[in-house]
Amino acid sequence: MSVSTGVAPAIAADRAGGLWIYGLLVLLCLALYLPGLTSLPPIDRDESRFAQATYQMLDSGDFVDIRFQDEPRHRKPIGIYWLQSLSVSLVGDTGAIWAYRLPSLLGAIITVLATAWIGRRLFGPWVGTVAAVILACATVLTVEARQARTDSMLLATIVLAQAALIHLWLARDRGGAGWTAPAVLWLATGAGILLKGPIILLVVGTTVAALAIVERRVDWLATLRPVTGLAVVLAVVSPWLIAITLATNGAFFEASVGGDLLGKVFDGQEGHGAPPGTYLILFWATFWPFSLPAVLAIPWVWHRRRDPAVRLCLAWILPTWLVFELVMTKLPHYVMPTYPAIALLTAAAVADGFGRAGAALARWRVWATWLGWMIPTLGLTAGIAALPAVMGLPLDYLAVLAAVIGLVLAAWSLHALLGARWQRALVALAALAAVSYPLALGRVFPMLEPLWLSPRIAAAVSEAEHCPNPAVAAVGYHEPSLVFLLGTETRLVDDGAAAARHLLDAPCGLALVGAAAEEAFRAELADAGGGAEVAAVVDGFNYNRGGDVVLTLFRPTPEAQ
Repeated sequence: MSVSTGVAPAIAADRAGGLWIYGLLVLLCLALYLPGLTSLPPIDRDESRFAQATYQMLDSGDFVDIRFQDEPRHRKPIGIYWLQSLSVSLVGDTGAIWAYRLPSLLGAIITVLATAWIGRRLFGPWVGTVAAVILACATVLTVEARQARTDSMLLATIVLAQAALIHLWLARDRGGAGWTAPAVLWLATGAGILLKGPIILLVVGTTVAALAIVERRVDWLATLRPVTGLAVVLAVVSPWLIAITLATNGAFFEASVGGDLLGKVFDGQEGHGAPPGTYLILFWATFWPFSLPAVLAIPWVWHRRRDPAVRLCLAWILPTWLVFELVMTKLPHYVMPTYPAIALLTAAAVADGFGRAGAALARWRVWATWLGWMIPTLGLTAGIAALPAVMGLPLDYLAVLAAVIGLVLAAWSLHALLGARWQRALVALAALAAVSYPLALGRVFPMLEPLWLSPRIAAAVSEAEHCPNPAVAAVGYHEPSLVFLLGTETRLVDDGAAAARHLLDAPCGLALVGAAAEEAFRAELADAGGGAEVAAVVDGFNYNRGGDVVLTLFRPTPEAQ
């Protein structure tokens, strides 16, 4: 059953459907997401914290309490750490960052497939397939699919829950739809809570509330089986909640709810505060390359706002988007739970020719919006290809060639939109993504050595020939990726004197010292009558702090050992 919205029935015919479509979507996801999955080093700071905490979980055998070194990690629930533990155990290499990224890759693929299924139910097979392609190509999802964080898998649970909710909504006048859909809804909700707390409740709950208000009926909510659903959610979530409460004497809830959740709502945590409207501006980049047709589809959506399927998608998008715009802390991926619904509306608008009354989009509308789209387009093609030269590295000619192809595809996309050749525009935009992401994430970024300080430091430690298991103290560079690559016992100290004492006192001690702390480091060595020699110098750009850094690796002189 699909909800009619005026989408061209010839385009939406079942000939576009079939299981083979889902297989092709999986292949598309792998083509988009695999480049860079293994070659990108651990990224600071969230990814490296998650990976290191998972490593410590495996190392200690404690699968309840979450820690980064000796610091409790009580900001997020346990779900992603369990999934990463499973993927790393299956791979068998705790030092490979890509093994920790596999749950995110899987989450992105599940999200794309579930979006295709929803689109088929609401608008027909063609729209479902195109919406899945649009979402698969979105910049924010391609980035999250490569990072060992919660958000990609969280999105998968949200879309699965929404798929079950939509199935029940479509069956609201047929007396319900059995137990399968409610089971999926509540199991996905429980899993989402284990991944990132109440975010899934926000998305699903506001969708239900908006539908109830707009349709002025709540009788169909009984088909959700809420009482049984609550029991299912508690059965999924409560064992770990009880265990972590006992293990931390309630400190988990104080840190996660009182510190992390409420802190994000009322304050811009870690310098990520921004005013309302920020996500509208970021949308050009985060939904790229299909942000242009998505914006062009807004008049079509407004005209069709009373159609049931469009109304449902708006109930999914608007309340969640509004909440995140009002929350003080803003990161680009926070509104990602709305992107599947935006992809559905964009695909439906394209299938209907953006409204056939005018036959083609007004040229002024395309030209009025193309500048916002061209900024990320230039950044992800020409800008990325030029980045090595900007950082003083040799120009990569394959990247330059890919950038030229990307710009040609961008021009083709714009020309097709201006000429109302919608399917050509879709193909050109998908091809643009297929060229740009492997260029940026699989080719250029891994070669930017000045950015990847921690892997270079780890290599310098390995080549220092000091002893088999060196213990490093670092001052002036406290990135979590350093701990992940060098080991849990790595010390992140606050001053050069502490680094000097570690160098002299610790078995197999090494000291990594930033330029600002070197004077204090040498002074403490002199006072203690010790000596140190330079093992390596590592310089580059700390992308978290936004500045150049010079780090010196010291080892004790032979007479001081």
